[in-house]
Amino acid sequence: IIGSVFIGSITYLFTAFRELFYLRQKKDPKLYFNVMVILFAATYFSSFLVKIEPDLNFIKNSFFVVSIVMIIVNSIRVAWIAFLSKRQKLYLLGASILLSVIFAVITGYTMDTKVLLNRILVDFSPGFYTIITLMMIYATINFGVIFFTTLFHLPTAEAFDRKAKEVSSLANFSRLITQVFDFKELAETVTETTRKVCNSDVAWLAIIEDDGMEVVSVSNIGFAEAYKVMNNILIEERSALTGVKVFNRQSIKVSLEDSIRYLNFESLMVAPLSIHNKISGYLFSGNLKYYSFDEDDEKTIGAFADYAAVALENSLLIKESIEKERLEKELDVAREIQMKIIPNTTPKLDSLEISAAFVPAFEVGGDYYDFFELEDEKLGFVVADVSGKGISAAFIMAEVKGIFESLAKIVDQPKELLDKANNILINSLSPNEFVTAVYGIVDRKNGKLLFSRAGHPSVIILREGKVIHLTPKGIGLGISKNGLFAQYLEQMEFELKNNDIVCLYTDGITEAQDSHLKNFGLEKFEKLIQTHADKNLEMLTQSILMEITNYSKEQSQHDDITLVMFRWFDNKKTEKING
Repeated sequence: IIGSVFIGSITYLFTAFRELFYLRQKKDPKLYFNVMVILFAATYFSSFLVKIEPDLNFIKNSFFVVSIVMIIVNSIRVAWIAFLSKRQKLYLLGASILLSVIFAVITGYTMDTKVLLNRILVDFSPGFYTIITLMMIYATINFGVIFFTTLFHLPTAEAFDRKAKEVSSLANFSRLITQVFDFKELAETVTETTRKVCNSDVAWLAIIEDDGMEVVSVSNIGFAEAYKVMNNILIEERSALTGVKVFNRQSIKVSLEDSIRYLNFESLMVAPLSIHNKISGYLFSGNLKYYSFDEDDEKTIGAFADYAAVALENSLLIKESIEKERLEKELDVAREIQMKIIPNTTPKLDSLEISAAFVPAFEVGGDYYDFFELEDEKLGFVVADVSGKGISAAFIMAEVKGIFESLAKIVDQPKELLDKANNILINSLSPNEFVTAVYGIVDRKNGKLLFSRAGHPSVIILREGKVIHLTPKGIGLGISKNGLFAQYLEQMEFELKNNDIVCLYTDGITEAQDSHLKNFGLEKFEKLIQTHADKNLEMLTQSILMEITNYSKEQSQHDDITLVMFRWFDNKKTEKING
């Protein structure tokens, strides 16, 4: 039973020492520990040789001495003590004194061969007795080293605790910057942590706004007091504050509503919040008595100020991101409105081949086209371009659609229709908004094209391979309120011939840009129409759009593209030829 108790105790003690040996080791130290274990084993087995042949005692003694050397080598590997807090080190110091004394007494008792228990152990198993002796020596040396190492670490324990707190605070700041989107919440953490880590009496954080400085967070000081102190310091020092600065023994007058008093700072630190070489605010930390800030305090507040600067930048970026998301939702609404307004199909008529294409830009513009089947075999059409982009342009476009749909049914002259549309829009458009448009009517009985133009690109006619520009006078809808619109508006009539192509478009085609920001231009557009004129209008339209897409593939499309084309077939002429 006694033997089992001894073996269990020695095994537990050995396991505990092994855990302490490996604790907080940055490099693999198993070689040293394994060598010690091998020497313990060698000493154990050599003890039996001495019992058989006493002259071999020197072998056992050699292994015993080398084992003690390895015990000393392994005992000094106690780096884990440095990672303890001051309180933990004080506890460890007391425990190591007690255990050192206990194991020293046990070691002396174990090595006394006059003790009956020791003689019994030697007779029973000399190797086991040797191991017990080595373990007692190991315990005595190990706890002795722990005691002295802890004692030497005590003077720096407080500084180590402070550094550990700084590292922990910085780690928390890193987490908060990525997880906390509210800058005020983060500012409160910055000021509170600054006050605690720098061991200061007060702390506060101020940021630069468009209309001046604003104190956003305080710790152990009032907002009014912080604001007064900040102004007092920054009036004289702001231009020179490019890094952390310490002011010692500052007496600052603070005038509040009901009293005037002085805040006497033994030491006051100011750190600018700087990012991308731009100062966005200042972090303050002050001691009212007893303690002046040192270099470590300056580094700490400098680090916290950097984190606060990043947090401020992040909060601004988040605001911008939210605004961007809001705008994108508006664009989605605008796209939805636009796609509902644009007709899905084109009219199918005997005398007219019609093709229409609409390519929306990412930032929604205000292009609009439509067709109106009128009485007496007439077809009304409109192509319009609203100034501006986004949701406002989409709403104006919806209003324009309603106006043209209503007027097309009751007004049979394009000039009169545009004049009435202008009178309606003039009251709803803001001064910087306007609409360009072409409205016309094709009489399918006689092939006459009647139209007016309100500031829109000219109507292109392709006749027998030649390009004709039809450009009656006209200014944009919503620009003039004093009757100038009707005065400068002209109506033009043009008689179509068999196989004539009428082309209506918006400036998204001619202003498409390549990688050098060069516009596609009207000349290229005209040549495309001429080149592909023998194709049906659908294929002609697709060929034009493909060329424009290839031309501007390295630039994002900044405006809507609208292309409406008619090809006139003179049925009477066709019947005559067939006859």
